[in-house]
Amino acid sequence: MDLHEVTSASGRRHPWEVTRARFFRRVLSDAGALAAPRAVLDVGAGDGYVARGMLDALPAGSEVVCLDPNYSDEDLRRFAAEPRVGLSFVREAPARRFDLVTLLDVIEHVPEDRAFLGGFVARSLAPGGLVLVSVPAWQPLFSAHDTALKHFRRYSPAACRALLDDVGLERVCGGGLFHSLIAPRLLEVAGEKVLRLLGRAPTPPSNLGEWHGGALVSGAVERALSVDNALSHVLARRGLSLPGLSVWALCRARDGAAS
Repeated sequence: MDLHEVTSASGRRHPWEVTRARFFRRVLSDAGALAAPRAVLDVGAGDGYVARGMLDALPAGSEVVCLDPNYSDEDLRRFAAEPRVGLSFVREAPARRFDLVTLLDVIEHVPEDRAFLGGFVARSLAPGGLVLVSVPAWQPLFSAHDTALKHFRRYSPAACRALLDDVGLERVCGGGLFHSLIAPRLLEVAGEKVLRLLGRAPTPPSNLGEWHGGALVSGAVERALSVDNALSHVLARRGLSLPGLSVWALCRARDGAAS
């Protein structure tokens, strides 16, 4: 989750976050990216939830570096208070290369997405390495939630593919994610339009750190989203895709892009 959402975390992870992390571990496992010790750079890692899960799935000798320029001194002290072999948190990208670079719901936060992503491909990706990207989908679904999260944009699948191509990445696999959440977001956006017509400002929804669902509710939502993600996985393996609330892609650099 974003750092500004971590501060209010209640201890129970949002089902969206849990199932997203599980989905991408499966994508990486299918691609063979978790079969041998790896050096991973997790860009925009937040509190390291995804990074810890990846490290658990990787063989001994692996490392995951969590990068976020917004880490405060207190953040770094707090994360270091629970040391974990192979896991580190930094504010600046190390001057070396990694077998895997992940940018999960990150590049929508930066004004110049091409320069930002291209910089990691050119400076941080090892030859033959992989890049895993996910972004929020469909600009017409831009809502008060996006504004609260300081998103600059959402992406159509075509726009995401164009971005990846522009920075020298070739897609290995990819598609939509969280298909079942499009309808609720459409209703949310429609409701916000009605409020604006009435001269009222939409109220941003609670952030991911404010999930207060009990065990039964959380389990039910998690199971539903897991079924949704299983569909995404099957479609991706067949080279197919359905529209989802997110777009994702696992990529390799074209020759010369990571040099």
